[in-house]
Amino acid sequence: MKDQFPTVSVVIPTYNRCDRLQRVLTALGKQTYPHSSFEVVIVSDGSTDGTVAFCQHAQTSFHLHFIQQANAGPAAARNRGIAAARGPIILFLDDDVVPAPNLIAEHMRLHNEREQWVVLGPMLTPPDARLSPWVAWEQAMLEKQYRAMTSGIWPATARQFYTGNTSLARQLVLAAGGFDERFRRAEDIELAYRLNKLGVEFVFAPQAVGYHYADRSFTSWLATPYAYGRNDIIFGREQQVDLLGFVRREFAQRNQLTRWLVWVLLDRPR
Repeated sequence: MKDQFPTVSVVIPTYNRCDRLQRVLTALGKQTYPHSSFEVVIVSDGSTDGTVAFCQHAQTSFHLHFIQQANAGPAAARNRGIAAARGPIILFLDDDVVPAPNLIAEHMRLHNEREQWVVLGPMLTPPDARLSPWVAWEQAMLEKQYRAMTSGIWPATARQFYTGNTSLARQLVLAAGGFDERFRRAEDIELAYRLNKLGVEFVFAPQAVGYHYADRSFTSWLATPYAYGRNDIIFGREQQVDLLGFVRREFAQRNQLTRWLVWVLLDRPR
């Protein structure tokens, strides 16, 4: 990229997490990347907890663009953010991922080498987090992947495309068709498939750290396999055999414990 400090659009979908969103915005205000060179696009996906009032009155050192929509899921919210974004680079953050001060700068350092890369940043466990056992297990598996990529054991691939901390050229995500809004979960898997088909290169940025303040109920955690199974049905109905194979090959490691536990619970004698 020619510009030293190109414009970055940080797109954050949010739903009823006003307290966490405030923490994310505070951290974005401490970024080492020039504040005049990035904007933050927040899309409220039908929030009813005070998010709207907070965002409408927030005072920030960077340009803040706030959008409201009826609840339609994170895929639809991200698409609204992409449409509103002014920057050539889109950086997706989740509303519970607090960026380290150099997160944007590290993403852009790699985009300055090659704009067409998809840059993957780690989502690490915060030092002050108190995680439930099931969330702690998920985080441990995720951080195992990060260590493998940092050491060179694993290459970065579509497998690590988590939209909580990732960036790519706006024209690239548009060329791929954006997020499929039918998916309320695992929409990143389906988009990763289409990006992979375009032949893009995925690169890992170990210093672009986001701290993931994950908080999921046990019931929500157990519902994950159902969401993935529903997606598999959609893939199958559309006869996208190569897509279904890609999902099973690349993302088989996601939620292994959850899937096993649900199988055990459902297979118990009545």
